[in-house]
Amino acid sequence: MRKKIIVKAPALSASGYGEHARFVLRALKPHEDKYDIYLHNLAWGQTSWLFEDDPERRWIDSLISKTSHYLEANKGTAEFDLSLQVTIPNEFEKIAKINIGVTAGIETNKVAPVWLQKTNEMDKIIVVSNHAKYGFENTKYPLVNDKQEHVADLTCDVPISVVGYPVRTFEPADVDLHFETDFNFLAVALWGQRKNIERTVFNFLEEFKDEEVGLVLKTSIKGGCTYDRLQTENLIKGITAHFPDKKCKIYLLHGRMTDKEMTSLYRHPKIKCMVSLAHGEGFGLPLFEAAHNGLPIVATDWSGQLDFLYAPQKDKKGKIKQKGLFGKVSYDLNQVQKESVWEGVITPDSMWAFPKDNSAKEKMRSVYKDYQLAANKAKKLQKHVLEEFNSDKMHQKILDSLEPNEEQKNWEAELGGLSEV
Repeated sequence: MRKKIIVKAPALSASGYGEHARFVLRALKPHEDKYDIYLHNLAWGQTSWLFEDDPERRWIDSLISKTSHYLEANKGTAEFDLSLQVTIPNEFEKIAKINIGVTAGIETNKVAPVWLQKTNEMDKIIVVSNHAKYGFENTKYPLVNDKQEHVADLTCDVPISVVGYPVRTFEPADVDLHFETDFNFLAVALWGQRKNIERTVFNFLEEFKDEEVGLVLKTSIKGGCTYDRLQTENLIKGITAHFPDKKCKIYLLHGRMTDKEMTSLYRHPKIKCMVSLAHGEGFGLPLFEAAHNGLPIVATDWSGQLDFLYAPQKDKKGKIKQKGLFGKVSYDLNQVQKESVWEGVITPDSMWAFPKDNSAKEKMRSVYKDYQLAANKAKKLQKHVLEEFNSDKMHQKILDSLEPNEEQKNWEAELGGLSEV
């Protein structure tokens, strides 16, 4: 008998969590003979929804419709054997016999108390990077009694699996992109404090103001509307006004691009290097996409992206060691800015990386000065990522995470065994 699985996730959102949701669904789809799949689709902030009409979208729509009909026909009695909840832990809830939280985790060094409380309601969680796992495993809050005496600690008490994103390759679209400069850096991120786009632009302008080099910003503030574009342009102009005689160029790419169009951007002959000075990443999907497309990378040497930016390499003595195959920007680890505190998500005492300006400039300059060396590193990194993060391996990791382990022997009793997986 097939197990009823409900996936609670923003499956139609054009966001990182949306892609995470679709990854989970893609892992399950070939096994519909074993799993009866249902989908509770979530809205995700102000992000736009997918607009493509393709087989995957139609399948997702069919799951949403099927779930609606099932819940309507079984009001108050609908049951599910297993839930996979792809969202932030605040939204985890017990909706099935066995519940698994799937989250990108946090970009800082610790998680909020409510995250631990909600995580402990799950039977296990799946996170997207070892950085995220560290945040859950190494956060604790003291619990006190009525006399304010320390009696215990609030910690993460459920098993954690790490499953990164899979490589998804696309044929590049025929996109009409013309850049005046032959050498261009690329930054892909929403314009916000965590992504540190403002400092990225300043560092680029200060380093290359007297040279014909470009920085392509694939960015927006919230969405793809005209007003958002005007606001984004004004932010950029506010920075470039400090450099009236600059020779370098800033290009803005605004609005949603398809996967094929993004592939064209990563592989464009005049796009030479991806740069990210983000304070922290749960995983860093644009960096990951740049890596498996063979683009050299300059990035903060901290947080989730290190899972794929480091690869085993032989040293001069022939020993295998993990080596960063990217321009490693050094940083200071400090408390998050007051403006970044987010109740129930980012705590005031949590910390993330503050990339050092001089290091960022030095790493960008190194790529520009010796591009062949950077390209050779990128080629090695691409080979590693394509092998270790291929979709078959990552989909299997999701399926393996559904198996009971030593800490979850009660699963088999509750579900009558999961040997079918």
